Amino acid sequence: MGSENISEEKSVTLKDAVLKYFREKTGSSSGERIFFSPGRVNLIGEHIDYNGGLVFPCAIDKGIYAAAKKNSIGKLNLFSVNFPSIHCSIGLDELHFDNQHEWMNYPKGVLKSIFELTGEKSGFDIAYFGDLPNGAGLSSSASIELLTAVIAHTLLDLKLTMLDIVKLCRDVENKYIGVNCGIMDQFAVGFGKKERAILLNCETLDYSYAPFYTDDYTLIITNSNKRRELADSKYNERRMECESALGKLNTRITAENLCRVSDGELELHKNLLTENEYLRALHVITENQRTIDAAEALKNGDLKLFGELMNRSHLSLKDNYMVTGKELDTLALSAQKMDFVCGSRMTGAGFGGAVISLVRNDSIERFKSELGKIYEQECGLTADFYSVTASDGAGEI
Repeated sequence: MGSENISEEKSVTLKDAVLKYFREKTGSSSGERIFFSPGRVNLIGEHIDYNGGLVFPCAIDKGIYAAAKKNSIGKLNLFSVNFPSIHCSIGLDELHFDNQHEWMNYPKGVLKSIFELTGEKSGFDIAYFGDLPNGAGLSSSASIELLTAVIAHTLLDLKLTMLDIVKLCRDVENKYIGVNCGIMDQFAVGFGKKERAILLNCETLDYSYAPFYTDDYTLIITNSNKRRELADSKYNERRMECESALGKLNTRITAENLCRVSDGELELHKNLLTENEYLRALHVITENQRTIDAAEALKNGDLKLFGELMNRSHLSLKDNYMVTGKELDTLALSAQKMDFVCGSRMTGAGFGGAVISLVRNDSIERFKSELGKIYEQECGLTADFYSVTASDGAGEI
């Protein structure tokens, strides 16, 4: 059976399950609409989005499904197959952030923003069901944000563009949730295309698509099961270090963001920076160039070079940006030593989460077995493995 058929079967199963759950919870028997929003992996270009450079993500065929319907009682009713004990029924004037609402704060924040932006408002019943590993760095937050926004946009018949929706969801993450992220995650989830990766300029939001055909290789996500909560991690600290480095460099040069600083300028003025500021800037500047080179490698069908750039990216994230940790390093560096692995690196914010690897198709089971054993021996944790392909972005199905 081909992988495309397997993917279609999975889609049908999850779609049917979320619809059944929706009807159980709401008593509805017709009129529901079904939506899907993917997760994303960043192939290369990590911690670049908020530094104004280039990133290279793709949406993936794992994500979150939802069944949704407007209601006439002015209530927001949220349910999840994944978290059945955490649900809410609240008025449309009660959409403030509440720690006790956990995952529900993401859809609440999105709907609050859409209602305020457009002046259109309605009660909604929404049930969610995802196969995206929570906390693995595959952007489950952006997935549920875009999913909720697309639901509201469709059911309220709004006239926003996808870029409007992406920016709104990014602002929700920044201002409502309190995570100072860039725009990459929401952009990838919104603009994803099947068998394509997105080369995105995070400063201008100019973007183009590059073919992501892996031929004899499969993209494998390895979930470290080392949970990371982005808002509580050192993500914001790294961002501040980058801003501080840029501010100090701009006393001698003029650069709108760190990605506009050249290698030579950084080395010439490194005495202005603390050691950590220098290392953060070094990663950003070199990673931006690796992203350019990686996109070109894929366009040329050069997977060998693409894999080498993945490996270099991980080493820089380890040594210069210092966001990997024992678990991610064990997975990525062990994978890099295997002759059937083209390249391997952490993806996402770091501090736990996931590693992506390009693995030769005839060695996938061997890869899972050998890397799984190494990881358990070294870290005492069990890794989970997922084969993924580049997917279309959020929308109705």
